[in-house]
Amino acid sequence: MLFAPREALLESFHCALRAADPALAFSRLRLRTARGRNLVVGAGKASAHMALALERSWPQEALQSLSGLVLTRYGHAVSCSQIEVLEAAHPIPDAAGLEAASRVLALAASLQAGDQLIALFSGGGSALLSLPVEGITLEDLRTLTVQLLASGAPIQAMNVVRKHLSRLQGGRLAQLASARGAQISAYLISDVAGDEPSAIASGPCSPDPSTYQDALDVLHQWQIRAPQSVWVHLQAGARGNRPETPKADAACFHGLHQEVIAAPGQSLRAAAQFWQEQGVRPLILGDTVTGEASQVALVMAALVREALSANNPSFKPPLVLLSGGECTVNLSGLEQAQIAKHPPRGGRCSEFLLALLEAIGQQPRVYALAADTDGIDGSQDNAGACFDPQSLMRAQAKGLRIRDYLLAHDAWGFFQASDDLIYTGPTGTNVNDFRAILITE
Repeated sequence: MLFAPREALLESFHCALRAADPALAFSRLRLRTARGRNLVVGAGKASAHMALALERSWPQEALQSLSGLVLTRYGHAVSCSQIEVLEAAHPIPDAAGLEAASRVLALAASLQAGDQLIALFSGGGSALLSLPVEGITLEDLRTLTVQLLASGAPIQAMNVVRKHLSRLQGGRLAQLASARGAQISAYLISDVAGDEPSAIASGPCSPDPSTYQDALDVLHQWQIRAPQSVWVHLQAGARGNRPETPKADAACFHGLHQEVIAAPGQSLRAAAQFWQEQGVRPLILGDTVTGEASQVALVMAALVREALSANNPSFKPPLVLLSGGECTVNLSGLEQAQIAKHPPRGGRCSEFLLALLEAIGQQPRVYALAADTDGIDGSQDNAGACFDPQSLMRAQAKGLRIRDYLLAHDAWGFFQASDDLIYTGPTGTNVNDFRAILITE
């Protein structure tokens, strides 16, 4: 290899990030322009960089026709010349997000025939573009979001609920723009398994296949203690007393142009190409590897042991196992007093990595990295973490026990002490989590 193992892991992560750069994606697009206004709206961790890339790819002679507003997470904004960029909280909605979403609604309502709505959405848009229906307050939405996040429910299930509480998501933005006679072009950066548009940012411009009853089923399945207003609204919808989200045959989707411009799969393939150039055989396990982070780690640990055993030619080192997909961390077992005394720190990537390290122990030939492609893994400001054969020794020298940190869901604290955290800052994209496990010869 041209790189040392740890450096190679980091470089492969950066290859994955470059493959999902909005600037690269927009440079390849043929953008539609309308004779009237070209109104840009969007939300997500990558939306600001998408807006900037759109401006730079837009025909310069028509730049004055471009205007609008996108909403991104605090700390992820960039400056645009034509498009306003605002920041709000993620993953728990706040008043800034509510106000910005209200402005998006008003802008969409101002469209008319001859105009174009250009929608830019990426992961994180579900929480950022929070504009609940009448009868549900911001505090209700915040309480519900906390419950959903702590339950370990997958993001697709969470979004089923959010779509049925929103005035913009679940296809309602497209419904509003289409009713004004505007054409719609939507560009998406996927952070979900399968790259299904309706699941990205809860699909503001996508047909929604789910129902009010599906949303109620999610609350029951994951034992969500939702506010009473949420139950009342969803139950009324299930009885047919609320209009359903628009489905695939709705008129508002006729003529819709929508495409996913960056996705986890292409980032994994870019990383795989890097490893091939290093003389290491990449094995892409898929971009839909989901589940409880600590349980996914156990499966990965079994694959590592298979490679180390040298009994399987398909797993002969040097080998790197690549995967993507959003795992979950279930905090429901923690008592409130315990959380208050020792708040969980970190996210699904660092928790996965810590569970993997516990499962395989100290191995002189194993290196691993797990990081969120948006640059923020959970509650702290690191992208994720990595470990090498000396990580466990460094931790043990400080008296750290992996099991204690896993039980407290404090993977950040462990890897901070072992000097294994990865910092990138906001990356400008978001194609879900990136995991790489290197087994050397």
